[in-house]
Amino acid sequence: MQRFTKLAKAMPDKRDADDRRADFDEIYGRYSATEATAQASRCSQCGVPFCQVHCPLHNNIPDWLKLTAEGRLQEAYEISQATNSFPEVCGRICPQDRLCEGNCVIEKGFESVSIGAVEKYITDAAWEQGWVAAPVARTERGQSVGIIGGGPAGLAAAEALRRKGYQVHIYDRYDRMGGLLIYGIPGFKLEKDVVERRTKLLADGGIHMHSNFEVGRDAMLSELREKHDALLVATGVYKARELEAPGDTLPGIVPALSYLVASNKVGLGDPVPDFDSGVLNAKDKKVVVIGGGDTAMDCVRTAVRQGAASVKLLYRRNRANMPGSQREVQNAEEEGVDFVWLTAPESFHGAGHVRSVKAVEMHLGLPDASGRQVPTKLDGSEFILEADLVIKALGFDPEDVPTLFGAPELAVTRWGTLRVDHKTMMSNLDGVFAAGDIVRGASLVVWAIRDGRDAAESIHRYIQSKAGSLAAAAE
Repeated sequence: MQRFTKLAKAMPDKRDADDRRADFDEIYGRYSATEATAQASRCSQCGVPFCQVHCPLHNNIPDWLKLTAEGRLQEAYEISQATNSFPEVCGRICPQDRLCEGNCVIEKGFESVSIGAVEKYITDAAWEQGWVAAPVARTERGQSVGIIGGGPAGLAAAEALRRKGYQVHIYDRYDRMGGLLIYGIPGFKLEKDVVERRTKLLADGGIHMHSNFEVGRDAMLSELREKHDALLVATGVYKARELEAPGDTLPGIVPALSYLVASNKVGLGDPVPDFDSGVLNAKDKKVVVIGGGDTAMDCVRTAVRQGAASVKLLYRRNRANMPGSQREVQNAEEEGVDFVWLTAPESFHGAGHVRSVKAVEMHLGLPDASGRQVPTKLDGSEFILEADLVIKALGFDPEDVPTLFGAPELAVTRWGTLRVDHKTMMSNLDGVFAAGDIVRGASLVVWAIRDGRDAAESIHRYIQSKAGSLAAAAE
């Protein structure tokens, strides 16, 4: 270990930008065994591992780096999966530059350990060697848990509860499990067979998956409460934030999620009429994406691969203040995306279809309560950008879950997220828990996994406490 003073950081080989633009395959290769061992050995094994502290899952990163450096790969995988339900996913899509790697002790002066790439190597090797097993219950329990939402929070909770022996049922309104892992994140960041092999493994472990099941249509929340001993709401947040600018209802202005879902469905071989008609297809179009997060990055890089004539991203702050991963920004620039910093849209124009965006330059003023500088308009700086397709990537808000579920008594916060007791993760309805983005708002996949695992523990305590009370009453 501690070879960072002699060995430079080296990421896995990255495909050439021209090759990347031609398909939706992942852009990074994989370490060889020698490369993984060498890069893992750069870890300093520091006394206070800030990589672990700043990981939402508190993964035992120094431990599995050390085991990888020693060639003890199966043990490294066991340590990795002990705290992470989907390490193969996190190794690919986590913004390591903002989390573990960004807080690596050796980063100053020597560059961080390539934690994400090593994590990906460990887990991919584990799948190939057959070390990844379906969740096995030591003892089967008679109680059942219903989980509404088959995204990362719901799947993580389902796995944890199944290992404890519960009969777990997942209800999801889409035709595949995975949520945004399958339909929201493009294949060049997360190939879909990676997600599908994991959901298959969970099904093999005895988790019952009900796809195309919409709560409020196929069953009300009250009916599911009667059917199960506990419920977990893990629906995520899907409602797009609006621009609220003149002309924002023109055809050709579309929400980011609709655009990304269409692209992913086409990649999965599904028929998508709006893609075939060109409504959600960027081919030969002048594309303008508005936003600065990871979803905006996904949109611009998808448009490049669909053959757009040009792709511009408007962001009202500068590069340093961008919430998206800097690694993603670099990848997008390599692929030909034009970033128009310190710029915001004022209005949209076109006869029957958007043809241009009137934009204005911005200036960063004093910081607000969050510490971020507040953007203000520069008078007289307006200019016009041509656009055939405008994609709104301004973030997501919760849907009206109480109304959708036919449960107006289900309490929400002033932001529309579900109100829970954060110690127990239970809502105001007895036995109804919530986790993931529907509680914390739009966030990272790794946080959804953490929330799902925590919710599973709370549900277990709740069911066992209730069972104990009933047994005591019977005596």
